[in-house]
Amino acid sequence: MGSILRDRIAQEGPLTFADFMTTALYHPGLGYYACQPRQIGRAGDFFTSVSVGPLFGQFLAGRFLREWNDRGQPAHWRIIECGAHDGKLAADVLAAIEMAEPRAFAALDYAIPEPLPALQDAQRETLQRFEGRVRFLTHPQELAALPLPGIAYGNELLDALPFHVVEWRHGAWQECRVALAPDGRFFWQTAAITEPGLIGSLLPLGVAFPDGYRTEFRSGYRAFLEPLASALDGGLMLWIDYGFARPEYYHPDRSAGTLRTFSRHRAGEDPLALPGETDITAHVDFTALAEAAIALGGHPMAFQSQGSWLLENARDWLLEQEGTPQSPGLRQFQTLAHPAHLGARFHVIELSWHPAATPSDPAALAHRLFASA
Repeated sequence: MGSILRDRIAQEGPLTFADFMTTALYHPGLGYYACQPRQIGRAGDFFTSVSVGPLFGQFLAGRFLREWNDRGQPAHWRIIECGAHDGKLAADVLAAIEMAEPRAFAALDYAIPEPLPALQDAQRETLQRFEGRVRFLTHPQELAALPLPGIAYGNELLDALPFHVVEWRHGAWQECRVALAPDGRFFWQTAAITEPGLIGSLLPLGVAFPDGYRTEFRSGYRAFLEPLASALDGGLMLWIDYGFARPEYYHPDRSAGTLRTFSRHRAGEDPLALPGETDITAHVDFTALAEAAIALGGHPMAFQSQGSWLLENARDWLLEQEGTPQSPGLRQFQTLAHPAHLGARFHVIELSWHPAATPSDPAALAHRLFASA
């Protein structure tokens, strides 16, 4: 991977970090995700809510079934899972829907867009039991010819979407590019921003930053959401990830950004050191995501911590657990929902494309996402 990036820099000059990251993670032959389809779990590089057990998928399935019921139990409906990794979460969701509502399961088109062959092979292996119910494809645009009511969702996907690294210098934003030293090392080099529209996109962040303030900025949320919206006839999008609303994300005190690498459950701060061998990630600006959805006709419905979201969506299940304080399910739930575990680490945002959808507390939602933005 290093030689591919060095050759490219030698030919094209310093790369934007978005380009560097795209190659390091998604090169079809040598990228991190292409070569290591089983990074999740205790034996992998990072631990997610899926690693806890099937309970997380069961709660997601319950939320999806509620949407199916709210839409009048359509005879054909669709779930699109983005970033399905090895298919474990899909298996948990499908099994829960099959058990809870066989009619909804029989009507379901579960679609997994995945351009990387190694990951799609892992998904097919995991989901053999659901053959005929799951559709494997390379891009969600393939679904646009027949949009269906339903849901698009992803767990810990948005943080892996490529982003620019920018720095505030002398009252203006500059881009941090990846350059090549004579000894072959990669290093950061600041330069003028050249991507059309990026400077304008940075304007809402304001100017109250100390010199040398460095952060990340994703400019591709709309391009990511648009084909998913085209594949749904109305519907819901639900994204779970770590991140902040814009006022917190770009606080002047967060001067070093959130860019991290992960390998063997250890976080690192040098994304240029081992391209292709480590995960590269940064937190999600949920305000930018919401703005992209609004531009496409969507409506933000909820934005809350994973713990709060689970408590709302698990009320009936929690009542059923009364009297069984030592049950494995409750231990799983505590790991998923408790603020000291995963409950405060991740946030959930729901976006609706249904005209009649209204958030339960629109003023509070707008304040949290957009206040002081």
